[in-house]
Amino acid sequence: MVARQDLMEGQVAPHVLVVDDDPRLRRLLQRYLFEHGFRVSVAASAADARSSLEGIQPDAIVLDVSMPGENGLELTRALRAAGQDLPILLLTARGEPADRISGLESGADDYLGKPFEPRELLLRLKAHLRRNQPAPASDNLRVVRLGDKEFDPARMLLAGPRGNIHLTGGEAALLAVLARRPNEVFTREDIAKAMDMGEIGERAVDVQVTRLRRCIEPDPREPRFLHTIRGRGYVLKPGL
Repeated sequence: MVARQDLMEGQVAPHVLVVDDDPRLRRLLQRYLFEHGFRVSVAASAADARSSLEGIQPDAIVLDVSMPGENGLELTRALRAAGQDLPILLLTARGEPADRISGLESGADDYLGKPFEPRELLLRLKAHLRRNQPAPASDNLRVVRLGDKEFDPARMLLAGPRGNIHLTGGEAALLAVLARRPNEVFTREDIAKAMDMGEIGERAVDVQVTRLRRCIEPDPREPRFLHTIRGRGYVLKPGL
């Protein structure tokens, strides 16, 4: 169900789909996000979420990992495979680093362990929604050439000979960070801060890099453009 429609700063409020089999948590998040200016839809399972997505296009999804039937990781992979690039934030009672990495490898943008403070969820959602917004034209950002592909940081758009190439919000954000200062080495800490990923851990940056290389490199195992600088971090080297 959609809680409400309203305006935030003159624009339609962001729409979040909350997917969790715990009715108490669904009600809590629906009320809390509604009170902070979001439109909210809820679903009790992956199947319910799929039905909801046939009729709505949310701006972000908050998704429980441990649900009966199709779990959150499986649904995340399916949504990414179907071309959904909206931010996906996973919720789980399993907060070990390996579990977080599994979530990010599935295509999620963020990972929040239960129990959590609703305000932390709110701040992370806002950060991901900001990240997904195109940069202002005043930034005067240049298009970056990556072989037969081009990335426009202002529009967060990667294009190739056959048209636009799908990037998740996290992949586009990472490429935008590196493309704004090509040929400059970024540490993992620098990237995590620039992408509002500090709370997830620098290991998450490596996961995003691996995913991004699959999109921009002719052979991700032998990178031509996104290089690892041992002991320092990563650098984007545009070229033909």
